[in-house]
Amino acid sequence: MKSPFRFKLPLKMPKLNFASPFGQLALIVGGLMILLMLSGSLLSWLQINQSCGGWPLCQGAFSNLSWQGWIHLAHRLIVVLVGIAYTVLLVRAWQVQRSQPFILVTITAGFVLFISQALLGAKLVNGFPWYLIVIHRATAAATWIALTAAILAVGIAGRSREDEARERQEFVDRRGLGRDLLLLTKPIVVALLLVTTFAGMVIGARELPAPWLAFWTLLGGFMAAGGSGAINQFIDRFDDVKMQRTQKRPIPSGRMTPGEGLAFGVGMTLGSFYIMVAFVNLVAALLTLAGIFYYVILYSIWLKKATVQNIVIGGGAGAIPPLVGWAAATGSLNVPSLFLFAVVFMWTPPHFWSLALVRKNDYARAGVPMLPVVRGEKETRRQVLIYTFELVALTLLLPLFGLGGSIYLIGAGILGAWLCHTAWKVWRSGGNKLAWKMYRYSSMYLAFLFIVLTVDRLL
Repeated sequence: MKSPFRFKLPLKMPKLNFASPFGQLALIVGGLMILLMLSGSLLSWLQINQSCGGWPLCQGAFSNLSWQGWIHLAHRLIVVLVGIAYTVLLVRAWQVQRSQPFILVTITAGFVLFISQALLGAKLVNGFPWYLIVIHRATAAATWIALTAAILAVGIAGRSREDEARERQEFVDRRGLGRDLLLLTKPIVVALLLVTTFAGMVIGARELPAPWLAFWTLLGGFMAAGGSGAINQFIDRFDDVKMQRTQKRPIPSGRMTPGEGLAFGVGMTLGSFYIMVAFVNLVAALLTLAGIFYYVILYSIWLKKATVQNIVIGGGAGAIPPLVGWAAATGSLNVPSLFLFAVVFMWTPPHFWSLALVRKNDYARAGVPMLPVVRGEKETRRQVLIYTFELVALTLLLPLFGLGGSIYLIGAGILGAWLCHTAWKVWRSGGNKLAWKMYRYSSMYLAFLFIVLTVDRLL
């Protein structure tokens, strides 16, 4: 299988050319980053990292600052200066480097890493858990690596002022960038995942979460799922052209370049991890990272075209959000939380196989071994029915493990009967119309099931 990441690197290092305005700006940012590294190293060498309390300015009047405090304050001012310069570089990259995927991705990733490092640095001022120190230092190294790679790529590309001016004009003339960025996130899918995330928070804590905790958890979840969706669309860009359902997506339609899609996805996923680390907790952050890896690497790159069981195994990616919510509210996981994972895991095959029945020809043209393509529609309808019965049976067992009471049991029974009836009609009658109903109904089923479980938990 060919890799979806088709970046060609030269065999010999050519002469570097930074004659364009963007190239000169990249060098300036690189120089400022060196200055920032030197000032940070000086703080560590003098062991005065805690000499300037508060953020962003030091606590107390400037007249009372020690010389150590002034050095620390100068370091913070350099951080602000680099942040401004890096922001300008990022904006310019999106304007004049749309056709250069490696440059756009590394600059976007480097910017997110830099902002995240500064955020963690602010957290370290007022005390910190040990893992923030480790992540802060690793992020500093990653920021420098990303920027260095970007600067080298800019020099190797050696683009002219005219090339950049042409791309800038194309950027100015384009319309609907915000809409296309939103479409890259697969917002309908993300909305359903956020419902399960919030439900996981309430079910785990047995109460409504604090507003700010809910905000940061859902924001991080949106960025993780949306960024993963954008990377998935970059990976699938050649297949999406062949499929009627996906031809109008931003990348295959040509409204966005592959580099823009990948850069946006990478930036979103990186940002989601740091939001979880800084404002939620480490367990939720690691689960978020696991979900990104599962969906992008295991499913999108490996499983999707490797096996007819792609959806069955890949369903684990969509089952992680309720665990993230549970961990965000409680700081840990336990056995009952795994049943929420199991519910979404069992829900995924009948949901997506229903769509695959409708889009069988699309998947066949793209070479994706979905169940109806490999084993036929009859077997797919049978599997939809079997998995639906197993899913509903699992949901009715949750009260035995402390998840849900009488309100939930009644609601789950009604919803389950509705879904089983629809799956039965798909199996008995077939046809795209019923399969499409099953696809839509199963989405509503999952949302309502978690809403009922949430209400039951609160009451």
